[in-house]
Amino acid sequence: MPEIIVENLVKSFGNLKVLDGINFALEHGEFLCVVGPSGCGKTTLIRILAGLERSYEGTVLIKGKPPSPREHNFGYVPQDDALFPWKTVLRNVSFGLEIKGFKESEALARARQIIELVGLKGFENYYPHQLSGGMRKRVALARAFAIDPDILLMDEPFVNLDAQTRWIMHKELLEIWSNLRKTAILVTHNVEEALFFANKILMLTKRPAKNKLLLNVDLPYPRNKLSSEFISYREKIIRYLREEVPEI
Repeated sequence: MPEIIVENLVKSFGNLKVLDGINFALEHGEFLCVVGPSGCGKTTLIRILAGLERSYEGTVLIKGKPPSPREHNFGYVPQDDALFPWKTVLRNVSFGLEIKGFKESEALARARQIIELVGLKGFENYYPHQLSGGMRKRVALARAFAIDPDILLMDEPFVNLDAQTRWIMHKELLEIWSNLRKTAILVTHNVEEALFFANKILMLTKRPAKNKLLLNVDLPYPRNKLSSEFISYREKIIRYLREEVPEI
């Protein structure tokens, strides 16, 4: 059985239908990127997968069960950093481990390992307001990875970063994912970002979102954004997006 199954998913907020029959499945270790027009329901989809939205129609199964933060070990990275401003980097990263019942010494030791993995060694005792935007994103990713999640859910985590910082973060996230091979889902507006990471790309229509395209990306890692194969995939996705948003 696939690790994640979504069948005929429908979600409405009152009379506003946001998702209308979404379908896909993921095996363990796959990386799915979700793209589509602004406001089409991508964030709603990832919140359902994280167990944060529980009222919907259709089937959503994570390892055979409906998504639940209590039942499943999710690493969730929202659009904003959602860091605790009164906690240091070390304490932000160790927070999830402490909630899961780790002894303080174990939680801190694990947090230090992950902080080093994301390139923040030496910043353990800094507070979020003392960090750049890119560094705060690294803390958010470190917190998500610290709990050793089965599934990593990311909602446009790089959207507010400058191009250079975004590129650095792309390479770091890809290296971490390549080493740990967690199942990952990334919501993004950026076609190149989706192609840089994804085994599969789910393209949604404008609201109410339906499956526009589910594309298998057959490119080796690490990917060269200037290669003819990469550009060919990019052009194909943009053609489909233009059918939904002609201004692109």
